Amino acid sequence: MAITATLELRFKPELLDEARTVLRRVLEETRAFSGNLGVDVLVDREDPSHLVAYERWESEEHDAAYREFRAGPGQVTELGPLLAAAPVLTVFTTDPAI
Repeated sequence: MAITATLELRFKPELLDEARTVLRRVLEETRAFSGNLGVDVLVDREDPSHLVAYERWESEEHDAAYREFRAGPGQVTELGPLLAAAPVLTVFTTDPAI
């Protein structure tokens, strides 16, 4: 079953240009990861340092493999110092009954 994940990110405004550069590189890798159906980045109109990555995955297994990759060899250490708050990951499934 396909799933959707959102990753809410709040960057330090003074480091936003650097954060966007790092994020662009990271998401290029994410989009190429097996099972990824696409990633869109939503930017808060009132606060451009507040972004949400909207990810679509073929299955829970693909998403789990990606999260394992990011927790291990694909860890992105450059983002930590650029963040103003801890990232928030939410994973959704589709309910065909609604």
